[in-house]
Amino acid sequence: MSAENENQKVTVVDIKMPFMSMVVFMVKFAIASIPAFIILSIIFSLLAMVFGGIFHGMGMMGRY
Repeated sequence: MSAENENQKVTVVDIKMPFMSMVVFMVKFAIASIPAFIILSIIFSLLAMVFGGIFHGMGMMGRY
């Protein structure tokens, strides 16, 4: 059996990182999440418009 085919499970129990490096990492993560939030909100808005139009049209069918 070659070494490439062997699977090894690894469990990380601790990460040693200076406090200021952790703060910088978390600030970068928060800044990077802003565009992702904007993209997701646009997608969900489009879906809400589509489904809102469909269900609004279904409710109008009985009135005419």
